[in-house]
Amino acid sequence: MHVLITGAAGFIGANLAMRLLERGDTVHGIDNMNDYYDVRLKQARLARLTGHAGFTFSLLDIVERAAMADLFAGTRFDAVMHLAAQAGVRYSLENPAAYIDANLVGFGNVLEGARHSRVGHLVFASSSSVYGGNTRLPFSEHDNVDHPVSLYAATKKANELMAHSYAHLFGLPCTGLRFFTVYGPWGRPDMALFKFTAGIIEGRPIEVYNGGNMVRDFTFVDDIVDGVVRVIDRPAAADPHWNTDVPDPAASFAPYRIFNIGNSQPVNLMRYIEVLEQCLGRKARLEMLPMQPGDVQATLADVTELTRATGFRPNTPVEQGIAKFVAWYRDYYRIGHDAGALT
Repeated sequence: MHVLITGAAGFIGANLAMRLLERGDTVHGIDNMNDYYDVRLKQARLARLTGHAGFTFSLLDIVERAAMADLFAGTRFDAVMHLAAQAGVRYSLENPAAYIDANLVGFGNVLEGARHSRVGHLVFASSSSVYGGNTRLPFSEHDNVDHPVSLYAATKKANELMAHSYAHLFGLPCTGLRFFTVYGPWGRPDMALFKFTAGIIEGRPIEVYNGGNMVRDFTFVDDIVDGVVRVIDRPAAADPHWNTDVPDPAASFAPYRIFNIGNSQPVNLMRYIEVLEQCLGRKARLEMLPMQPGDVQATLADVTELTRATGFRPNTPVEQGIAKFVAWYRDYYRIGHDAGALT
């Protein structure tokens, strides 16, 4: 299979590319290598992939309409995994234009390319953030998600609607994946685990929002990648039982569907920090802060539909996943095991 991965130098993109290459697929990655976080980390992720004969890479921004059209015109892809986006809930309050450009304009260019080149399956990253004001747990794809509480979430909801229209109008098989708090080796420095680890090792206070009264469905990256591969291999199809009188948000009369992809095991933020302290051998200094605009107190994925469709079963508890992240962090930053140890 020949797969295009947008955002291939990103956290999930690089891990997914490695998994596909290891099973024998051909992968073409694109990324604009922006400086939202340390570009050297993105370069290091790419360096792990460039040694594989089946991997090629283009420095390309998805907002560049002509360049994206040329990419799709020049190569026939069996599947596209669209991960390139401006990430982060809090940053969307500071730089909303970045989200409009990457997440809306950029996704439109991906849809157009996939349409004209007749891609066999477009899989795209949505987010658990789309559940917004919904407080009924666990979150289900069958729930209404019309009340986002951040611009980031609104752009991801818009992506789902845009994809559905292309599935209907052009018969483009589209599957959206709502990711739930992905963590693990090669992660993003703007995410909690990365920031917590750096702060504890360096002896700095770590910021804990809502007084630590937060619950997240933390999902290890290896489990995420397994689920994504399973989805890529199973193109979306129209649901023959879809009822126009009682429309189900998770399915359609078009070749379109939405899946939650998470661990389905809620973890309190303070427990998450406690496990990290155990892995590092040092207590954290906590700076308790109020809830931030755009955040939600709890997330939890109902993955019944994804399991039924693909056999997906996440199996990495946070105790194991955080230990793997810490081992990677020490190795990548060349930090000895005495650093951050109890004194």
